[in-house]
Amino acid sequence: MIKPGNFLVLHGWQNRRPPGHWQRWLADELSARGHTVRYPQLPDPDHPCLAQWISAIETDLAAMSPHQRVVIGHSLSCVAWLHLARTASAQLPVHRVLLVAPPSRDFLLAEPALASFADPPRPSPATTGSETAPLLICSDNDPYCPPDDYMEYSPAFTINLIPGEGHFDATAGYGDWPSLLRWCEDPRISVGARRVAVLPPANRVSVVDAMD
Repeated sequence: MIKPGNFLVLHGWQNRRPPGHWQRWLADELSARGHTVRYPQLPDPDHPCLAQWISAIETDLAAMSPHQRVVIGHSLSCVAWLHLARTASAQLPVHRVLLVAPPSRDFLLAEPALASFADPPRPSPATTGSETAPLLICSDNDPYCPPDDYMEYSPAFTINLIPGEGHFDATAGYGDWPSLLRWCEDPRISVGARRVAVLPPANRVSVVDAMD
């Protein structure tokens, strides 16, 4: 029997948690399967401030049960997490971290609204914010980060490069992601490209859902 977990799902730039995005799908599926899920709207997603995002993430971490906390970030929130992870935050470490498609330094510097996020520290095994080996999911044709830039995350992260999947967003067809859902419940599962899969029925239990 799968034990209920505690998940924090963090979105990226200009993302207002729309229906049809894989993170919304994942939060809904995890909640239905009996897990506690927090999927907050981070401050001012069109013109984000790094300090405000870090503060908001820390607030959500503090509100979570300390048992088996798992953080799943996409795009700009990956960079915010790296900045937070180098601090001496009392909310760190969490049990597991999975980051999907962080943007490159060059992209951040080219966007005035994202300048405060540029130059995140190169992660080391001690500065990932995770008790266990963290995972980075990326692709070879992401318009916001060339593949070579992901090497900055090695060896602190296990890097899973999935060819041809773009930015892992709605444009790339990521409205659901069954293998990621399976990884959430069993970290031994390999996260692959989105594909149709049949999952066992959810066992609904009492859930604290902080998606609003």
